Amino acid sequence: MTSDVIDRRADGRASAESRSRAVRLSLGFGSLLAVAAVATIAFGSPPLVYQYVPLALSVLVLGLPHGAVDHLVLPRVRDDPVTPRSLAFVGVLYLVLGCAYAVVWFLAPVAAFVLFVLVTLVHWGQGDVYALLEFVGADHLETRASRLLALLVRGGLPMLVPLVAFPRQYAFVAETLVGLFDPGAASALDPLFEPAVRAAVTIGFGSLIALSLLLGARRTSPGERWPWLVDAAETLGLVCYFATVPPILAVGLYFCFWHSLRHVLRTMLVDPVASAALECGAIWTAVHRFVRDAVPLTVAALAILVGIWISVPRTPATVADVLAVYLVGIAVLTLPHVVVVSLLDREQGIWSP
Repeated sequence: MTSDVIDRRADGRASAESRSRAVRLSLGFGSLLAVAAVATIAFGSPPLVYQYVPLALSVLVLGLPHGAVDHLVLPRVRDDPVTPRSLAFVGVLYLVLGCAYAVVWFLAPVAAFVLFVLVTLVHWGQGDVYALLEFVGADHLETRASRLLALLVRGGLPMLVPLVAFPRQYAFVAETLVGLFDPGAASALDPLFEPAVRAAVTIGFGSLIALSLLLGARRTSPGERWPWLVDAAETLGLVCYFATVPPILAVGLYFCFWHSLRHVLRTMLVDPVASAALECGAIWTAVHRFVRDAVPLTVAALAILVGIWISVPRTPATVADVLAVYLVGIAVLTLPHVVVVSLLDREQGIWSP
């Protein structure tokens, strides 16, 4: 079974009970997305200023901190001590890749924005593939190809569905981020929002979703359909969510209470102390452990955001500009974070079924 592979790679520290509690926490907070979709349908979209609230909260709540234990997860999953060498590896990784990507934002902001979308697509897809295997036991993802297809589908949902459903808001976000560095450059992205391109994305991405779900159904025996049903329900539910909720609000909620929360739970499961706390039901002990570990690098990440704020050619003057600086900072931090998560995937056998 897939979960057995992960257990062996993590030295068995994540017990069935600790995983079960992680699943319940994930589903509980994930239900906030359904509430947001229902509220939007019932009452309409909230004013733009309120749509920024989840992204603003993510500075300290789950979002920014979820990658702040990258220096600890690899030693923990390998059952190795944290050493100056392991800390230096992560530090150099963030310094080199983060600085290189920051330079791209200043020299070619349009290319940097497109790269941000692609890297985020891959990373958020990574997170959901792990969750499907560990939390759901998705044995219908039995091959590397099926997991790659699931990555493209799950990562594509928050990146591509809003492009189809809310092109003006998507273009506004792109224009705001690129405009921090070159106000006129964002016009190069205009063709992406044309009806013909959005129709092609709808057909192409819709076909990928259908293919992923159909292949999963074929690989599932009649008596073992529950993992596939969860996968299908989450996938189709997220399609409806991102097609209904305005993208700034939708992505902010998803970033905090779907992607970041699941990754935080993953870091807890590879930490023997936090995992044992989850197993015993001492959730606040596990949370305190994570917060303690995440505080130093969260503070460092805030310093990076201040540096970007000072360095951008155009001084942020609106709420949208402030959040744009934050998103550029997230982009700079995401690239090295993806490398760490990819190494974590390798240790846990995610891509070696």
